[in-house]
Amino acid sequence: MRKRDLGKFKTLLTEEKKRILQNALRTADRNVTIDADDVPDIVDLATSDLNLNLNVEIRERERHLVGKIDEALSRIEDGSFGTCDECGEAIQMARLQARPMTTLCIRCKEEQEELEKRGAGRREDEDDRFPIKPLASSND
Repeated sequence: MRKRDLGKFKTLLTEEKKRILQNALRTADRNVTIDADDVPDIVDLATSDLNLNLNVEIRERERHLVGKIDEALSRIEDGSFGTCDECGEAIQMARLQARPMTTLCIRCKEEQEELEKRGAGRREDEDDRFPIKPLASSND
């Protein structure tokens, strides 16, 4: 991969990491505790609790994403960025542009997903595909 392309990906990844961390700092600055005396009724308390739990879940997913960004930045530095971890072939530029944290070429990713459909495992990037996982209902 050309140095210019690597520089673009490094900038893109660094800016995304910065955006995520700034958003996390803004959220951390807010008062995130819930005091039952501050909430007028049980419905408001439940809503506040749900919002708090949702924010915690979002922060956890963002933390996971920052880890993947750091791994991609390390791969840029060690020269392995853009190489499929599974087959060793170059990852297509269009795939890297769509998902710069990827470690698999499209063929290997499709094979991985096919194995998962057959119940052979969980996708490594499953948490990144859906920013918020569905909440289980209390009736389950």
